[in-house]
Amino acid sequence: MSNLSIRKIFTLLKVQYSNMLEYRIEIALWAVSGIIPFFMLNIWTNNNLNESINISNTMLSRYFLSAFFVRQFSVVWVVFTFEEDALLGKVSPYLIQPLNPFLRYFAQHIAEQITRFPFALIIAFFFLLFNPQSIWIPKLHILLLSGLSTFLSFLIQFLIQSIIACLCFWTEKASSIERLLFIPTLFLSGLLAPVNLFPEYVKSWIYITPFPYLIDFPANLLSGNPTNITFGFSMQIIWIVILYPLFRKIWLKGTKKYTAMGS
Repeated sequence: MSNLSIRKIFTLLKVQYSNMLEYRIEIALWAVSGIIPFFMLNIWTNNNLNESINISNTMLSRYFLSAFFVRQFSVVWVVFTFEEDALLGKVSPYLIQPLNPFLRYFAQHIAEQITRFPFALIIAFFFLLFNPQSIWIPKLHILLLSGLSTFLSFLIQFLIQSIIACLCFWTEKASSIERLLFIPTLFLSGLLAPVNLFPEYVKSWIYITPFPYLIDFPANLLSGNPTNITFGFSMQIIWIVILYPLFRKIWLKGTKKYTAMGS
């Protein structure tokens, strides 16, 4: 990658970060809205459900706190932004610029995550303040690996939503498809419960889907719960390798259709 390309990327990130700073209050509310894992922890512990699956309250607390962090830094909303831009006619000027529009959206997400970081830390601080038994310090290599797996989770979700967003070239309501996909994501990603607690006949097919590698794998890695690190990273990379060419193919077909209609 040339120095010029690197400068362009950093300039784009700087611009998008400046834009995100204008919406600090809204981003803080987004961070607060991501506390679903804490509600699930409350349900599991208050009803003693964890006793039936032989997992301690401490490890469950650490898992859901880790799931909260993973969710904060892997959430994606590109399909809604692209759909709105398509309806408002903003996609046309984007296409004549020497930059794929999805790089712009990618930079928006990274800038939003940077802006969200301090709010996520504050929420985690209060969680640990009321749950001091859950405090733990991950080893440096585990912290780095969990950060990498969270970024790969973000890439998988970004590619999935980008593929759905490209359907805007054929339909005005691609976001409806994303909402349908949210259902299996909610139940199979580990957001509501660790996937390794599912029955064996369910896990046998869940682990070949991309869903467990969105929340469950990075959260288990960060919290110190047993997980197959090599297999987890391998599956994340495999899904990225599958999804990226699919995105490129649909994007090229969509833009050809779009420009043909506009000519």
